[in-house]
This record gives sequence, C-alpha cells and structure tokens, in this order.
Amino acid sequence: MRKRKLALLGLAAVLSFSVVTACSGSKKENNNAAPGTSSPGVSEGTEPKKDKATFTIFNGVAGSKDGNTNETTIGKMLEDQTGVNFKLEFLVGDLNTKIGTMIASNEYPDVLIPDAAIEEVLNAGAFIPLDDLIDKYGPNIKRVYGKDLDQMRAKDGKLYVLPMSAQVGNFVPDPEPAAAFYIQRRVLEEAGYPKVRTLDQYLKLIEDFANKHKDENLTGMVTLTHDWRFFATSNPPMHLMGYPNDGNVMVDVNTLEAKTYSASDAAKKWLQALNGLNAKGLFDKASFVDNYDQYIAKLTSHKVLGFFDQRWQAANAFNALKDAARKDPSQDAYNYFPLPITFDENIPDAYVDGLGSVITNRGIGITVSAKDPARIIQYFDNLLKEENQILISWGIKGETYEVNEQGRFYRTKEQIDKIDEAFNQKFGFKYYSWNWPSYGANSSFSDGNAKGVGYQPEVFQMSLTEADQKILDQYGIQTYTQLFAKPLERPWYPAWGFAKDAKSPEAMWETKKDELTKKYYPKLVLAASDKFDTIWNDFLKEFGKLDTAGYEKWTTEQVKKKVEAAQGNS
Repeated sequence: MRKRKLALLGLAAVLSFSVVTACSGSKKENNNAAPGTSSPGVSEGTEPKKDKATFTIFNGVAGSKDGNTNETTIGKMLEDQTGVNFKLEFLVGDLNTKIGTMIASNEYPDVLIPDAAIEEVLNAGAFIPLDDLIDKYGPNIKRVYGKDLDQMRAKDGKLYVLPMSAQVGNFVPDPEPAAAFYIQRRVLEEAGYPKVRTLDQYLKLIEDFANKHKDENLTGMVTLTHDWRFFATSNPPMHLMGYPNDGNVMVDVNTLEAKTYSASDAAKKWLQALNGLNAKGLFDKASFVDNYDQYIAKLTSHKVLGFFDQRWQAANAFNALKDAARKDPSQDAYNYFPLPITFDENIPDAYVDGLGSVITNRGIGITVSAKDPARIIQYFDNLLKEENQILISWGIKGETYEVNEQGRFYRTKEQIDKIDEAFNQKFGFKYYSWNWPSYGANSSFSDGNAKGVGYQPEVFQMSLTEADQKILDQYGIQTYTQLFAKPLERPWYPAWGFAKDAKSPEAMWETKKDELTKKYYPKLVLAASDKFDTIWNDFLKEFGKLDTAGYEKWTTEQVKKKVEAAQGNS
C-alpha cells in the first residue's frame, strides 16, 4: 500500500541515495552551506542556537533499530549544523495499540510519524499547526513542497503534517520496479532463463525446481500478512490484472472509474493459485502467523523460491543477500530476480512507478508535547537544503561518492563494496532514507544528478556484480525495469494515499474489508481444494454487506479531483 521507498522501501530500502557544492558548474542555493562546513544551522533571518538539544521521534513503521541520530556520521554533521539530535524509536508490536496508548495518556514524543494511524492522531489533536512556523522558519520547506502543502491541509484549513517526500527537479526513472513477483536466480538459471510473464508460468517454474531438489526441503512461496502489511497478500490481484498499487482499487486510466477487487474473480483466481500451491506442500502455512522479522529471515534463508512484495518492504532481505553475494559470489544464486507477472501475456504489467501525486494520508508532525517546535521545524528546513539532501543520499565526497569532470556523481567499486547494511546503519543512510521531509527518490538536483543514488545510471551499472550483469545479459536488458512495461501517466497515483477521516464511511469500509480478508483469505488458501468454493461463497455473502458501491463512488471522485488539480497546474 505504501511507497517507501519506498524506496522502498528499500527501496526501502531500496533505498540508497547522491553531491555537492564542490562540483564544477553546479548551482547553489544562496542560503546553503556545503556538508561538513560551518552552517548557520537555521533558516535565513534567525539567530543560530549554540546550545545542544535532543528531541524524540516515534516512527510507526518497524524494521530499524532505535538510536540517536548523532551516533551516525550524517546525524552528527547535522547536529554540528543545528545543535539538534533526535532520539529515534521505531514500532514494535501493534501500531494502533501504541498510538492508542499515546492518545489515552495525552503524552507524545516531540515528533510523530504515525503512518496508517495518522487520522487517529489528527482527530486527537496531537499535532500542532505548522503554518506560522513554516512562514517564519521554512523557506526550504516552501521551496520543496510548494502547492503540495495545500493538499495536506486539514478541514480547518491548517497544516499539521508534512509529507515525507516531494518531486523536485526532473523525474529520474528507477532501474528497478517498485514491486514484482520475485524468484531465486538459480531457478531461472536451471530453466535456461526462460521468458516468464504469467502466474501459471511462474508457479510451474517454482514447482519444477522444488521437485528436482526435494533434498533441500524448499518452500515454493511465502507471503507476508503481519498487521498492516497484509497488503502484500491482498494486493497481487490488481497487479496480476495489470494495475499499479492503488491500494484497494483498480482505476481505469480512461474513465477514471475506481473498482475494488478484494472479492473479484481476480482475487479468487489468485487465492486458488495459492491454494493449489499449498495442496502440493509448496506454500508456507506459517505465512499467516509469522511477523515481519520472521518473514525477512525466511527470505534470507535460501529456502524460499518465490514471493510477491513491494521492493522497499523486502529491502532488508535484498540487502542482506546482496552483502553475502559480494563476499562470496556463489551466494548470488539465492538472490531474487523481479518478474512482470500478470494473469495473461497480453496484459501489460504496471509494476514500475511513474510520476504521481503527493501522498496525503502519511506524514510527519510536531506534537503538542514538543519542547521547542521552532527548533524542530528549523531542523526540517535545514535538512531540505540541497546540499543536505545530497548528504543524506550520497554522503561525503571522497568517502562515499566522487564527482567526475562533467560534474556527475558516481561511486567507485570500493565505495560500493563497503556500503553494506552495517555501514548504512553506522553512517546514517539507514536513518535518513525515509523518515524525514525529503526530496522524492525520483528527484534530481539542480545540476542534474539524481537524488537517489541507485537511480544514477553510472552508479547502477557500477553496482552490478558479474552475476547481476550475467542475468541481465541473458534477458537482453541493462536495467531490471527494461523487462517491465513503461508506466502510464496517472496524476492521482497512488489512490491509497487519499486522506480520509478515521470515522468516515470510506475508512469504515476499509476496516471491515480488512477484517473480512484477514479472516477468509487464510481459510481459502489453506482449505482442502473441494472446500474452496464453499468458503469463497461465504466470503462473498459477508462482503456483500459492505457499501462497496459507496466506497468506489467516493474514490472515483477523489481520483477525478486529483486529475483536475494536475491539469490546472500544468
């Protein structure tokens, strides 16, 4: 449902990222100082604060270690500029329980990233309005977000949260798809690198390989169902039908009509495929009880042949597998390769993200418990200076990237090899990949370099191992996305990012739909084949009680508003 990228997530994640004012011919903002040099630490027109301060942030997404930003190289440099350190806490357990406890006690961290619980936090009055603070201290916030800020306003007209990213400069395409059906590379190699486009072809490859390697006790597929991440199991039907990740709906690019798919024939076909896999002992039944960490551990165990997910969400597994292959090339066989799987070869896929709209139901806000909101907004504004966006993406010139005579950023092989997961954590790339106001991953800097390191063609090509290059050559491509269809223009994208009140009919529909899919999808996948249709009909009866027509009507209206707004700004 989300893009973290995300780069992702991971990219994430997925999520490596690019520098600097020292490069010849680059444009500089007048109020910016180069990374590592002295800096006013706050926006223009304010006096610098010399005293040190530590603020707290809670991030409603799990997957990172708690810690202080100033314990990383990047965080320490930003503290030197601003005097500010942040103590980061990431989600452990259930998001709604954690946020509910905060609301009940009316005690919050200084800064809060509530993720999917954002409406509950807004309704509780936990965020302070940012308008006056941005007017006084936020020239870079205004520069980066522009009119996008108006889309984030609450019903009272005030701005309480900042979106996590905004498109800046030219759109730089991603060399890897945002999501895919992934398969172990050794499966493709053993099969002679076949063209794989349909779900049937994909599952047959997995089954054939597993049958030839029974002594390895392999798992054909796993799927992720933990908490809000259940979308990794419920989203595939829209992708298999050739639609991008719009959440609960598929939007027709011509009519702009939004239709749900949770109880569609496409969903039935997808669940029947998993049911068949389970009947053959090739589906991991624990998928419906495993948490996120267990899921990642299984992806890195060498035992799982295939899975579907957003790239950012599986980034921790991809990074661990990549690190292992760098140290021992024979381990590359267990890396995963993305495939553009649909139900039929004649269905164009939609796994590659194009330029969309700002996501309005996620963001970062300053809470009513914050000790010094002005200081925090100054930190955010300072972070959005171009050279600091370069710092959090590319790092330090001469240490984590270089600049050639043409002003292009790149990384040497030595730099690429040393920047593994442990380095990302210690240097700060991990902490600053998604948790802050930022340029979007597809953005570019004023000199034309890509914001996302992995999106810079020079870096992507240099980061490829011999094994990477071999498999790309086998498919006659230079980047992974060249195996996928080019994205269509979708000004509303992603529809899951539409803001809605927590008590609205639309939000209630989503809650009830989630309850039903979490109840029935496991039953359908794990049932005896002759019981499948009976359970499916029971599901349809329950689903039929929901006001799906009302949800589709509301979503279609939001899509059309986004398109009209985009046309008005063009």
